[in-house]
Amino acid sequence: MIKTSELWSKEVINVVDGRKLGMIEDVEINLKVGKIDSVIIPGRSGLLGFFGGTQDLVIEWNQIEKIGEDVILVKVENFLEPDHQKRQNR
Repeated sequence: MIKTSELWSKEVINVVDGRKLGMIEDVEINLKVGKIDSVIIPGRSGLLGFFGGTQDLVIEWNQIEKIGEDVILVKVENFLEPDHQKRQNR
C-alpha cells in the first residue's frame, strides 16, 4: 500500500518514449468507491508561467505500470505536449 503523500516525491516517466513528464501535483478520487481515478501533472508553461496557457496532463490510474521508490512508470500512448500539438496544427 502507498500513501498519496508519497506520490508527490516521485518523477513520472512514460515507458513508451522514456520522456520525463514531471511530478504529480494532484489526484482525482472517486468518492463513491474510495479509489484514485487519475493523477494530475501540471502543464509546462512559457517563461515563468507568464506566457501562454498550460494544459495539465491527466493520467488514468490504469495507465500506471509501476510505482517504484524513486519514479512512477506510466504508459501513455501517442502523447504530444500541448506546445508540440500547436506547432503541428499550423
